[in-house]
Amino acid sequence: MQRANLSDIQVFMAVVDAGSFVAGGKAMGLSRSAAGKAVLRLEERLGTRLLNRTTRTLSLTDEGRTFYRHGLQIFATIDEAEASVAGTTGTPRGVLRLTVPDAFGRLVMLPLIGKYLEAWPEMQVEVSFTDRIEDIVDEGFDLAIRIGVTTSDSRLVSRVVARFKALLCAAPAYLAERGEPETVDDLATYDCLIFTSRNQRQAWRFPAEDGGWIRAQGRSRLRLDSGEALRDAAVAGLGIALLPDFLAAPDLAAGRLRQVLPDRQAADVNIVALYPDKRLLEPRVRRFIDLMTDELRS
Repeated sequence: MQRANLSDIQVFMAVVDAGSFVAGGKAMGLSRSAAGKAVLRLEERLGTRLLNRTTRTLSLTDEGRTFYRHGLQIFATIDEAEASVAGTTGTPRGVLRLTVPDAFGRLVMLPLIGKYLEAWPEMQVEVSFTDRIEDIVDEGFDLAIRIGVTTSDSRLVSRVVARFKALLCAAPAYLAERGEPETVDDLATYDCLIFTSRNQRQAWRFPAEDGGWIRAQGRSRLRLDSGEALRDAAVAGLGIALLPDFLAAPDLAAGRLRQVLPDRQAADVNIVALYPDKRLLEPRVRRFIDLMTDELRS
């Protein structure tokens, strides 16, 4: 099979990202017709259809989704090759593909991304706002920021970049109806709202007198994969949630939530950066991690 032209692959990726031949071609400085011909050449070389085309819509075939995913890896490898020549002190340039938790991403990370773009004008940032734990290598991300999540994936580096306090919170109406727990053991009889993602459940841990940890054994009938949804469920009176202070603070101040067991400090919430294990970390990723670490710890 004849090797595909790299520029045709770039056009295909641009069309998929933009959602149309017109917008994808414009992003590459091409007309709609030229963009269409580039994708058609690519399909002919590969011997398969990558895009389903109608007069109104454009969608990826199964083969197209597979090829697009590999395309992300191809251009990530090119970026890495350029970074290896530029060295670790090189100027960040290109596209940083980032995935961040929804609430944390909008409340905390967006201001940091703004500072990053201001500092490095040759950079672009693509952000996926989700609390899900994706396979960041296969999905083409440079960096994932997660709350309290570690990984056993040997392909990834896991680095704690900041810590936030975690607070047990519930709606005043819920506590008025059920009464307030007085000890960690009392939580066993309350409705505990738990964060979970891909069978990983949030653990509620509290320091013990012997220097170890006590794990709360609360019952959980409602488990969610979104920090914002947990906060909303607590405000709605559905139970007790363990929330990072940056997320709970507005509702605590407004009286929509009340802190539970205020004299028992839960284990801090780790903010973790996950990125592919590479001998040389690209300047665009390293500079963002450095900025995030400095800003969050200050």
